[in-house]
Amino acid sequence: METNNLIPKVIAHYEKTDVVFFHWVNNKRLVFGVGDRTLGDAEVQTGNGLFAVNKDGSEFRQLIETSAALSSDGSKFRVLNIRHHFSDVSHVENSDSIFVIRNAGTRKTPSATLIKLNTIDGLAEAIPGPANASNFMIDQSGELRIAITSKENLTNVQYRDPQSNQWRSLIEFDPTKESGFTPQLITPDGQLYVNATNGENNSGIYRFDLEKNRLDPTPLISTKDFDFSGNLVYSKKQDKLIGIRYESDAYGTLWLSPYMVELQKTIDAALPNTTNIVSVPSRGENSFALVHAFSDVNPGTYLLFNTKSKKFIPIGDTRPSIDSKAMSYKDFVRIKVRDGMEIPAYLTIPKNTSGKNLPMVVMVHGGPYVRGGHWNWNPETQFLASRGYVVLEPDFRGSTGYGSQLFKAGWKQWGLAMQDDITDATKWAIAQGYADPNRICIAGASYGGYATLMGLIKEPDLYRCGISWVGVTDINYLFDVTWSDTAGTAWSRYGMPAMVGDQVKDAEQFKATSPVVQAQRLKRPLILAYGAADVRVPVVHGERFLKAAPDTAKIEWITYAEEGHGWRKLKNNVDFWTRVEKFLQENTAPK
Repeated sequence: METNNLIPKVIAHYEKTDVVFFHWVNNKRLVFGVGDRTLGDAEVQTGNGLFAVNKDGSEFRQLIETSAALSSDGSKFRVLNIRHHFSDVSHVENSDSIFVIRNAGTRKTPSATLIKLNTIDGLAEAIPGPANASNFMIDQSGELRIAITSKENLTNVQYRDPQSNQWRSLIEFDPTKESGFTPQLITPDGQLYVNATNGENNSGIYRFDLEKNRLDPTPLISTKDFDFSGNLVYSKKQDKLIGIRYESDAYGTLWLSPYMVELQKTIDAALPNTTNIVSVPSRGENSFALVHAFSDVNPGTYLLFNTKSKKFIPIGDTRPSIDSKAMSYKDFVRIKVRDGMEIPAYLTIPKNTSGKNLPMVVMVHGGPYVRGGHWNWNPETQFLASRGYVVLEPDFRGSTGYGSQLFKAGWKQWGLAMQDDITDATKWAIAQGYADPNRICIAGASYGGYATLMGLIKEPDLYRCGISWVGVTDINYLFDVTWSDTAGTAWSRYGMPAMVGDQVKDAEQFKATSPVVQAQRLKRPLILAYGAADVRVPVVHGERFLKAAPDTAKIEWITYAEEGHGWRKLKNNVDFWTRVEKFLQENTAPK
C-alpha cells in the first residue's frame, strides 16, 4: 500500500506457499522469503529462499534457491544455494545490494562468510572477515564493522577499524561463566551500542568506547528488575539514534527525539487500551507513521497515522476473527518462593468469573533458559481461559530476562529448585484464593513437558493431571541421542555441563531428576505427545517413558507423524487442543 494513494497492490503472491518475511532494500525495492505454513516439519523439504522485486512488481528476481534440488532456470542470473540466508540490507540510500550469510563448517566448528549481493544483477562479493565467524554487523554506511566469532567455549566480539582496515578483539568471554556483551548498533561516526550487564544484575544499553576499549559507566537505558530486550531506532534522515524499544512487564519505547515523544503521546491518547509501536520513515517526510497496536487481549492491529490530519487509516488485523472483548486480561505478578527469592509470573483470570476458587492450569515454559512470559495475546492462554481456567505462567529460576541472579540460580537445578519454584507458585495461587486446590493441572512443552512430568512425580497431591508435549524425559538423552540437532555443538560440550549438569559428576542427580527413571511413581492422568520428526527432543524420550511407566498409569499417548518440536499443522493443533479440553474436563472440570 503506497501512502500517496492508499491503494493496496499485490506484488508477490503464490497459490501454494506464503510470504513469510520481507525487508525493504531501498525506497522502491524489497526482498522476501517464502514457505508453506500449512506443512509440518517432516513435510518441509525446502528453505525459505530469497526473492527480490520492485514495489511496482517489476524486476522480479530469485536470489537464493528454496531447495537443493532446484537450480538456475538457465538464465544468466545466478541463484545462490540453500546454504545462504538473508542477513541485512546495506543501509545506503538507493543501493540495490543486501548482505547474505553463507553457512559452512560443522556443528563442532561452525563458520560463516558474509556476502554482498546485488539484487538487480546478482553480482555476489565475499566480504573478508575473521575466522570462525558466526554473525556480522553492518554499520549505517553499508560497511562490515563487527563480527562475532566462536571457538570452542569462547565468544569473541571483533571490530574492523575503518582507518587501518584491521580486525581487533573488543572482548572475549566464556558465556557459561561471564556475561560479556552483545552489539546492537554501530553508527557511521563509529558509536557502538551494546547490550551488557557491566557488573549489574540487569543488563542495559551501553555505549562502548572504541578508543578506550571499554564500556561507558552509565547505561543509556536500563529497566529495573528486567534485562534489556528490544532494539535501537536509528534515523538516517537525522543521522542519529532517536529511540530505544524495550520490554519490561510490558512493551514500550524510550524516544530521544522530542518530535517522536509528542507523536507517541498523541497516538497513545487516541489508542489508550493498547501498546502502540510507532515507526516513521527513516528517510523522507514523516507525513505518515505506521502503528502496531496490541495488548494482552488484542492480537494486533496495523494502522497508518496521518501526522497532519491526526487521523488513522486501518491496514489490517493480525487475527481478525478474535474478539478482544471476549478475551481475558493478563497480569504481571511477583511470587516469593521458599528460599526468599522472588520469581516473576503472569496470571490470567477467566473473563466473567469471580476470579476465586477456579480450576487452574500451570503452564511451564520451554527452554528453559529463555523468558517465558510476555504481556501479549497468547492463543494457548486464551484458549484455556475461555474454558474457565485460571492460567499461571511462572518464570522460575533459570529463566532469562530478569537479571543474572535469577538466571544463574537455575543452573544445575532441573527437577530441584527450578521445580520447587513451580510448586511454590502453584501454592501461592491457592493461598491467594484464585485456584481450587483440587482442580489443578500442570502443562508444558519441551522443558515445560519435562517439568510437567517431574511435577506429577514429585507433587502427586498438588496436581490432578498433566499435559506434556515434546517433553524431555531423561537428562542423559540430551547428551546421548546423537541424531538430535544439539549433538556435537558447543552448547552440548560446554553449555550443558555447566548449566544442566555433568554426566559423570552429576550422575546420581540425573537419576533422581529424570522422569524416565522415576516413572514408576506416576499416579496421575497424563497426556504425553510427540512429533515423530522432532530432532530437538526425539520421540524416543516419550517412548521410553511410556515403557517405564506403571501398567496402571492413565496415559493418553499421542504422536503426529508430520510434526517436529511443536505443532505447525492446523489439523494437528485442533486435534491436540480438542483432546486437551476433553482431558481437562474429565480431571479438573469447572463447576
